[in-house]
Amino acid sequence: MDTTRGSKEMVLLAGNSHPELANLIASRLGKQLGNMSAYHTSNEETMVEIGDSVRGRDVFILQTGTKDVNNNIMELLIMAYACKTSSARNIVGVIPYLPYCKQSKMRKRGCIVSKLLAKMMYKAGLTHVITMDLHQKEIQGFFECPVDNLRASPFLLQYIQESIPDYRNAVIVARDPGSAKKATSYAERLRLGIAVIHGEQKTNEDEQADGRNSPPLVEHSRIMDVGVGVPALAAKEKPPINVVGDVGGRIAIMVDDMIDDVASFVAAAEVLKDRGAYKIYVMATHGLLSSDAPRLIDDSPIDEVVVTNTVPHEIQKMQCHKIKTVDISILLAESIRRIHNNESMSYLFRNVTLED
Repeated sequence: MDTTRGSKEMVLLAGNSHPELANLIASRLGKQLGNMSAYHTSNEETMVEIGDSVRGRDVFILQTGTKDVNNNIMELLIMAYACKTSSARNIVGVIPYLPYCKQSKMRKRGCIVSKLLAKMMYKAGLTHVITMDLHQKEIQGFFECPVDNLRASPFLLQYIQESIPDYRNAVIVARDPGSAKKATSYAERLRLGIAVIHGEQKTNEDEQADGRNSPPLVEHSRIMDVGVGVPALAAKEKPPINVVGDVGGRIAIMVDDMIDDVASFVAAAEVLKDRGAYKIYVMATHGLLSSDAPRLIDDSPIDEVVVTNTVPHEIQKMQCHKIKTVDISILLAESIRRIHNNESMSYLFRNVTLED
């Protein structure tokens, strides 16, 4: 009798966040999703029941972040802890879009929420995390377990080359100076030029005052005046919105890691249209498309929004024909296979730089 057979098998468990992607991954691996149910009781508590044995096995939990983000997180944590207490050998969280990844910096008197989430995942039992295009790659340092931050750029580059006619007449556009590195990476691979939009109407999150720049001005202070004192911090004032680079008579392709609130993309598209761009595409990994994004996109000069299926957005696609989807399940399936077989992951990162 082969006593090692069970320990060599993988178990795929999927939460309720993205069943379509979970089924695609399972199909590519030639596996069935494990017998598991996650549901809410009458008082809204999350219950998880795992029907298959996970003792001594590699368990891969497929869960992503959606609009129901807090329930997604609790499902993931409870599933991981259930596997941990059931003596699973390894528990790998496959989280294509990591929730709260935008909250990776201190804001006023708040906290770094993504670090809190990383600690919760590790304490719940995750021994490895697979994710895609983190908002800030430094988030990997918050985890006390290995993190593989996969890149969707090869799929989006392939879409540009195969689905955009005359893409050689395109220019890659950074929606703000913070996206210039990503835009440069795309431009170098496609051998195209780059343009940068500067002076957005909205304040960039990196430039928001965090309340800790200087103490409040108090007329009667206990601190002695020793001369000029602490210089006052000058308020930031952005110039009028402007495009650095030539987009006249060209196809403009904006690239970013996620599309959530599309108002800034629409404003940028209007500026690009005024500057002579005759077609405007938006490319991103995570298509959250919150609020009334489909209507705003439909009424905008944007010709096409291309996102991957890391986040479910089928309803938004039905509301707006401009939204297109690129399937990245093959990349996640291959990463699962390699981790389970203790193979190198470097193949999945070939020709990909940190700026992607």
